[in-house]
Amino acid sequence: MDDESVLAKGIVEKIGLNGSFIKNERNDGDKVTLNGNIYDHQQGIEYMLGVLTSERHGSIKTLEEINAVGHRVVHGAEAFKTSVSITDKVIDKMQECVDLAPLHNPPNLKGIYAITNLLPNVPQVGVFDTAFHQTMEPKSYMYAIPYALYTKHGVRRYGFHGSSHRYVSTRVAELMNTDLKDLKVITCHLGNGASIAAIKNGKSIDTSMGLTPVEGLMMGTRCGDLDVGALTFIMQKEVIGVAATNTLVNKHSGVLGISGISSDMRDVEKAAEKGNERAILALRMYEYRIKKYIGAYTAALGGVDVIVFTGGIGENASETRANVMKDMEYLGVDLDFEKNNGLRSKEAEITKADSKVKVWIIPTNEELVIARDTLRIIKEKK
Repeated sequence: MDDESVLAKGIVEKIGLNGSFIKNERNDGDKVTLNGNIYDHQQGIEYMLGVLTSERHGSIKTLEEINAVGHRVVHGAEAFKTSVSITDKVIDKMQECVDLAPLHNPPNLKGIYAITNLLPNVPQVGVFDTAFHQTMEPKSYMYAIPYALYTKHGVRRYGFHGSSHRYVSTRVAELMNTDLKDLKVITCHLGNGASIAAIKNGKSIDTSMGLTPVEGLMMGTRCGDLDVGALTFIMQKEVIGVAATNTLVNKHSGVLGISGISSDMRDVEKAAEKGNERAILALRMYEYRIKKYIGAYTAALGGVDVIVFTGGIGENASETRANVMKDMEYLGVDLDFEKNNGLRSKEAEITKADSKVKVWIIPTNEELVIARDTLRIIKEKK
């Protein structure tokens, strides 16, 4: 962590399924994909630790070199306003949040349990997707439903992608040689999941995702903003229950639902180039909703100094960026379309020198945020 260099990176995929495997890439370029039966998260982490310490593909010699482990945890509700050292009490609170993130928090907990079993004396830290947005005021996070539903069940806007929004807003301030507290920033995290945040004086004041990651922008397979009345109408007409409806809005909607082709923007762009009308519609809808949120958040912030694009689509899709920023001159954006064209995964300003509002591409680095928070918290404990 002295120079924040990455010794190794990788992923374990298809846990509990046929064809499970682990990928590992070392900082000297050594890459390996190892196939094998990985039945649960503990076994996946055992496999990972074995690769990290292996003579052929490893980047450390023994597990004693691991001083701490940081975990990304999706939902912390109102219990966690910042990253925390993981204790039994913290785990109990995370269990209470499972109802709010039934697809994400259980695997997050499995990772914590696995490390507890395998590295029992190593401190662990939880970094919550929702924590960064805990600075929102009630006027931003409350829904206009009976207040008792908030006090009884915690139904409110929480927001997600917090580590990403925090990283890119901090990084763009560094690149602009400006104190983040002096900037009004709109950060656009655009990937298969997508969200926008309004950041004032370094704090999130609003964000597009809600109680769950379904609300807000149109996404790869999620519908984004949807009239609740339309949802109940669909349930009635299609004669489907809660589980099927949840699958509909999470897995079969968004870019996939409109295009009928794919949730992968690259596939949809190829189809649009060939004249596929539904693919073209999906792209225009996707771009329009981003543009609409930027306008709304400019109003919420009382103006904007810088707009940041990040995430797989935000960093790589130059046409999406161009279409979102088109006709934004009234806002003070003077996009350099030539500079923007073809730019992929590079830190770069894509507005002209005299543009009042700056637009940047900043590749996100959530892992670095987790590592920094983990180091800070274990140092505070000593």
